[in-house]
Amino acid sequence: MERTTRRDFVKLAGMGLAGASLPRRMEAKPEGQQTRAGRAHERLNLGMASYTFRSFGLEETLAMTRRLGLERISFKSFHLPLESTQEEIKAVATKVGDAGLELYGCGVVYMTNEDEVHRAFDYAKAGGMKIIIGVPNHELLDLVNRKVQEFDIRLAIHNHGPGDRLYPTPESAYRRIKDLDPRMGLCLDIGHTQRAGVNPAESAEMFAARLHDVHIKDVSAPSREGSTVEIGRGVIDIPRFLRTLLRLNYTGTVAFEFEKDADDPLPGVAESIGYVKGVLSVI
Repeated sequence: MERTTRRDFVKLAGMGLAGASLPRRMEAKPEGQQTRAGRAHERLNLGMASYTFRSFGLEETLAMTRRLGLERISFKSFHLPLESTQEEIKAVATKVGDAGLELYGCGVVYMTNEDEVHRAFDYAKAGGMKIIIGVPNHELLDLVNRKVQEFDIRLAIHNHGPGDRLYPTPESAYRRIKDLDPRMGLCLDIGHTQRAGVNPAESAEMFAARLHDVHIKDVSAPSREGSTVEIGRGVIDIPRFLRTLLRLNYTGTVAFEFEKDADDPLPGVAESIGYVKGVLSVI
C-alpha cells in the first residue's frame, strides 16, 4: 500500500526515539548486519529548525535539541539576531559547536530590500553557515543570485502555503529561480505544501535538482485551515515522503519545525522524531 497508517508505526515511533539515546556498545552490530534503520538514518540528515523553540533562550534550545538526539540546527533570529555583530555571531557559532551541534543554516530570513540581502549573507558567512532559508522579494532575486555566487552559500526559498503572496508552493518558487545559479533552490515545507493541496512527495520528486532543505511536519487538513499536529497524527503520508527522499538520494537536512505548543513543544517534537525514526526503521 502506498499510504501507511499511523497504527503501523505507533510502536516503532517510540522505539525509534528511544534508540537515539542507546549507548554505542548496545547499538553495535557485526559488520554486514546493519539494520535497514541504520542505513536509512545514515542517508537522511535529521535536524532542528530553531523556530520550534521560539519561546526559549539559546542555551535551552541547544540543550533540548541535543536531548532529542539531533546534531544539526538552523537558527531563527530569536536565537541569534540578524542585527548581531560578526563577533557576536562567531561567539554563538562557537557555543553551538561546543554543544555538539552543527549550525548548518539560518531561517526563515525575509529579504524585502537590498540591505537585508547583504545582511543575510554577511550573517551566514560569519556563522559558518552553509545555507540561508529565505524569502526574498521577487525583485531582489537577481541580487540574491549574485550573492550566492560571491559567497558560495546556498539560498533555499521557503514556501508558506495558501495566503502567501510571494511563494505559496514550491512550484511558485521554482518558476522564479529555475534559470538562476543551481545553488538557488527550495526549502520544501511539507506542511504548507500539503495545505496548498500539493502532495509533498510529488513536489520533492518534481524539483529534486533544486531541493536544498526540508522542513518536516504534519498538518490536520490538506487545506488553508490545516494546522500543525504531531507527525503521524495528520494527513501527510510521511512514509511515502521519506521513501521519496531516500530514492532521490537527498543529501540536505530534514529539519523538524514544530509550530504547535510554543510554550511546551518538547513532547510533540519528541513524538514526531520518534515517528519518523520508526518509519525509517522499516523502509
